[in-house]
Amino acid sequence: MEELVALCKRRGFIFQSNEIYGGLQGLYDYGPLGVELKNNLKQAWWRSMVFDRDDVEGLDASILTKPSVLKFSGHEDTFTDPLVDCKECKSRWRADQLKSPNCPSCGSSDLTDPRPFNLMFKTSVGPVEDSDSFAYLRPETAQHIFTNFKNVVDSTSKSLPFGIAQIGKAFRNEITPRNFIFRVREFEQMELEFFVTPGSDEDWHKEWVEARLAWWAEQGVPKDNLELYHVPDEELAHYSKATVDIMYKFPHGLEELEGIANRTDFDLGSHSKNQDELDIDSSVMENNESNARLAIQDQETKKWTVPYVIEPSAGVDRGVLAVLNEAYKVEDLGEGKSRTVLALKPHLSPIKAAVIPLKKNHEGLVGIASDIKKNLQKLRLGRILLENTGNIGKSYRRHDEIGTPLCITIDFETLEDDSVTIRDRDTMEQNRIKILDLPKYLETVIIK
Repeated sequence: MEELVALCKRRGFIFQSNEIYGGLQGLYDYGPLGVELKNNLKQAWWRSMVFDRDDVEGLDASILTKPSVLKFSGHEDTFTDPLVDCKECKSRWRADQLKSPNCPSCGSSDLTDPRPFNLMFKTSVGPVEDSDSFAYLRPETAQHIFTNFKNVVDSTSKSLPFGIAQIGKAFRNEITPRNFIFRVREFEQMELEFFVTPGSDEDWHKEWVEARLAWWAEQGVPKDNLELYHVPDEELAHYSKATVDIMYKFPHGLEELEGIANRTDFDLGSHSKNQDELDIDSSVMENNESNARLAIQDQETKKWTVPYVIEPSAGVDRGVLAVLNEAYKVEDLGEGKSRTVLALKPHLSPIKAAVIPLKKNHEGLVGIASDIKKNLQKLRLGRILLENTGNIGKSYRRHDEIGTPLCITIDFETLEDDSVTIRDRDTMEQNRIKILDLPKYLETVIIK
């Protein structure tokens, strides 16, 4: 973990938030390369969930959440962690994560009894601060999908099965944020709520588990490095009938990368009016002030159905950490030499290609390099970088370390025959190629 953290700081992937003021625990900022990697991972998820399917629509909902939404979703009552205080050093810990009855900080056994700690952030809404004018920062992106269910159905005429996808910020007031960007207080989620006919939910649950394993493999996290954890009944969330966690061996240990939950009709039922008419289990939630009927009507039978929901939910930050961990390598080159490589999948790489003139500020070489950069950038494959440093060796090593798949060198031979040297990050092989062939070659490498 220390090596990854150092690389992220040194090369501009991830910084401690508010660092010049001493930092703020559990918050991180994504730097110039980190924001590209993060956006590329989100775009890959969005393509697979929305663009590649005809049964999923997208959503981008608000972060501020009306308290009644989280009251009737069950979050106000259940979204808590057990908190203990050390009476000696005044540190605070999650009771369920203590490996012994002693304080991890000072070793004292003088701890308070566990008490529930609500994880949701509150903020005031409007000009007057009082107990009735507040909202929560959403603890998950899912609830706004459920409350928009009717809007999406009415505007798209979707029929079962179909899904609603969303990528967005969520906030949890973690007692002990830890392990770099794995557990933080402000993070992004990639969530799909896939609505299915009751009775088909278990088959769809299995199908989505397999689909998510395959997707992570496409991002460079192979199935062999993932484990499935079928969450025991006593550990299930209040809304879940069954949950399968995709577990990954992070640098700090085996932990959840993504969860795929069968949420049944809990959420749509909780936010619906006329629950008796919709044949919803009364144990789900008392009827509330919602004015919506979150159900789908069969056009032939006219019978209303409250769908069951399968939810694949992944943390973007955890995904970034897993992808970085898999890609990070230190290769022995012999004779006491080594190189650091981020062997990222090309579609995730922050920079797709670096265009490097052999001699710094040489008018002819830099001019050709600039034209090549502009033409390749028009392909819209991602960021193309012009690097006018004049030190080819150092440039190669830098781009190995940040995961750039290709380096394109403009040398004096280029002035004679319009060819350039292409260097591959993974093999370090160098080949000559005509400038006119560069766009097709780059597309082949990036889109595969």
